Amino acid sequence: MSQLAVKTIRANGLDFAYLEAGEGPLILLLHGFPDTAYGYQNVMSSLAAAGYRAVAPFMRGYAPSPLASDGDYSIPALGRDVLALIEHFGGGEKARVVGHDWGSIATQYAANLRPDRFEKIVLCAVPQMRRFFLSLTPAQIKRSHYIFRFQAPLWAEKRIPKNDFAWLREVIFKRWSPGYDFSEEDLAPLLEGFRDPARLKAALAYYRAIPATVADPRKARIAFRAQTVPAMVIYGSDDGCIGPDMFTKQEKRFKGGLKLVEKPGMGHFPQYEQPEWFAAQILEFLGNPAEQS
Repeated sequence: MSQLAVKTIRANGLDFAYLEAGEGPLILLLHGFPDTAYGYQNVMSSLAAAGYRAVAPFMRGYAPSPLASDGDYSIPALGRDVLALIEHFGGGEKARVVGHDWGSIATQYAANLRPDRFEKIVLCAVPQMRRFFLSLTPAQIKRSHYIFRFQAPLWAEKRIPKNDFAWLREVIFKRWSPGYDFSEEDLAPLLEGFRDPARLKAALAYYRAIPATVADPRKARIAFRAQTVPAMVIYGSDDGCIGPDMFTKQEKRFKGGLKLVEKPGMGHFPQYEQPEWFAAQILEFLGNPAEQS
């Protein structure tokens, strides 16, 4: 589909850029690393056709949204962003939120802070936070090596842009989604943003803020609390970022109910690999306004 126009609103003290398609009940779609809101465009088209207002913001620090003036890229800050975006776009209505990768983490924290603001949540490619952070298997530690490397000062800032982002292309995208060939059109918005060292540093700051959140008892309690909002968790059998083994044994972490969906042959990025299937799963779980009218 043709690229949607970028709009801007102010929420939680930042001027968030966002994409929008359709009219009707709100679905908020949150991207992760390394990605932008543009990755959701094909999914948004399907959701809009079904009668939803699909809104995909560019997460804090990701162009064209601004850098955080306070430098805060912690999980609690991301959760507060989600709640502020819900308040702006949804008003008093309970929200439907789709979160992929870091978008999943932000959604989980926000839903634990204010479960009353959510109707349902769709989490993609990242399991419940306690299940992930406190139950890492040896295989997952190996897959998550990049998180530990990102903690080292300047390693990622030097390594990622080298040779036209060869590390992202060869190590991240190909390993995480081995069955999908990302095109230059897919990658262009992300790489354009990451060519600005400040933008790349902001994306890395998400990871570098993890230890402080986990070490803070109050923040950790919120992050790792069992979800009470009805949830669907989607993952691919071929995800090279977070393996299928990490999505089992998490039912007790979803007290509001869990629908667990595995897609054979899919990697880490369903919005690119299987956008129509991904949208169909979202609609099946959240309901289809066009069919209900």
